[in-house]
Amino acid sequence: MAAYKESINQVLKKIEHPEIARTLFDLEMIKDIENKRNKVKVSLILPMINVPIQDYLKKKIKEAIGEKWPSVKVIINLKEMNDPERIRFVKMAKDAWRE
Repeated sequence: MAAYKESINQVLKKIEHPEIARTLFDLEMIKDIENKRNKVKVSLILPMINVPIQDYLKKKIKEAIGEKWPSVKVIINLKEMNDPERIRFVKMAKDAWRE
């Protein structure tokens, strides 16, 4: 089970943010990965709950997992960053914003 979770982590660690030259993992946007049978739950932590690219990010997560494990159901829980997380995110975003 632990090896499977690590495989999921490796797949998710490759997902790049479309506007920031960092991965979602680097930006600390993916947390709380759970896997049970044919189901993977992932928390996607957003700087603001209604960011316009939310659907794009969810799609990329589902595609990344589905590409490797097509029969797995992916459930994404959206959460909003707290103030310290948001401050850290904004600093990383400013440093790595794609022109």
